[in-house]
Amino acid sequence: MPKHYLFYIEQPYSFAILRPLQNAIRANGDVVKWFLKGKDVNSSSLAPDEAELLSVEDVKAFNPRAVFVPGNVVPDFFPGAKVQVFHGLEYKKKGHFGIRGFFDLYCTHGPITTAPFNQLAQKHDYFSVIETGWPKLDPYFDYTKQENEKPVILYAPTFSPNLTSLEALHAQIKQLAESGKYKVQLKFHPKTKQQWQQMYMELETISDFEIAGNDNLIPLIQQADVVISDTSSAVDESLLIGKPVITFNNHQPQDALLNITDASQLSEAVEQALNLSDAQSERIEQYIQQVHPYRDGKSAERILAATEAVIAAGLKRKPLNLLRRYKIRKALNYMKIN
Repeated sequence: MPKHYLFYIEQPYSFAILRPLQNAIRANGDVVKWFLKGKDVNSSSLAPDEAELLSVEDVKAFNPRAVFVPGNVVPDFFPGAKVQVFHGLEYKKKGHFGIRGFFDLYCTHGPITTAPFNQLAQKHDYFSVIETGWPKLDPYFDYTKQENEKPVILYAPTFSPNLTSLEALHAQIKQLAESGKYKVQLKFHPKTKQQWQQMYMELETISDFEIAGNDNLIPLIQQADVVISDTSSAVDESLLIGKPVITFNNHQPQDALLNITDASQLSEAVEQALNLSDAQSERIEQYIQQVHPYRDGKSAERILAATEAVIAAGLKRKPLNLLRRYKIRKALNYMKIN
């Protein structure tokens, strides 16, 4: 009998994270369905062959073996093991290592996140940690980059007011686009303030400037020659497929990055990135080994194997977590005890 699995999502970027996992589930002859919560996601983003569950009762009837979640919370009253696969690789952001009492398994991406989560597992003693890699990246390691007529610069800033470079780099991004030397693409985070989006929309009259509408950042990274960001998951995603990355005031800059602290340094940094030294290339490789060493495209299969191992070992009782449980029940208008 086919096994049932559920994807619980609240943000548009979750589709790209979970679809490789969906492919792996289907390859095993099993069934996956989606539960979309909140105003930021809707069924129009589902493919014709993807099925949505519309109510808690539907979920209970479907009776998933496991629920896979890129976000921070999941209804505790949904059946099945709760598996955290993470919404990004940006471990430096506040809250990445927050333990909220919802999950049975954390599927980490590499040694730099596995070690801290293992320490937390020992402290809390109710969840497991297994290093698997990130499913979103599975389809993107085996590709041939197209030749660009002129270097493509992808600008992928974060939305966080405390970390974003959108205001600080506006004049420099405009200057790069107007130079005629590069093609500049901008990919907004879905949570970017409208006032910042409008500020850059005014640059769309420049022929070498484009705002990308694709929900999935990875294909844009693949085609880019250089990526510019700040403190965002785009930083690691770009490094992992071999792209040089320029950051502005990165929260925790490491050697793999070309980090600048003054906007006037951007143009010079772009030229440095386009002519990367052997030493800088080696720094990027060393970073990859810590953040996400898996380049075989099989992280989804490892997540499924890890999930089955945790289920076979038996799930442990989680903390009561009454306030968070109440909030998610209220959000889904479900106040039943079981």
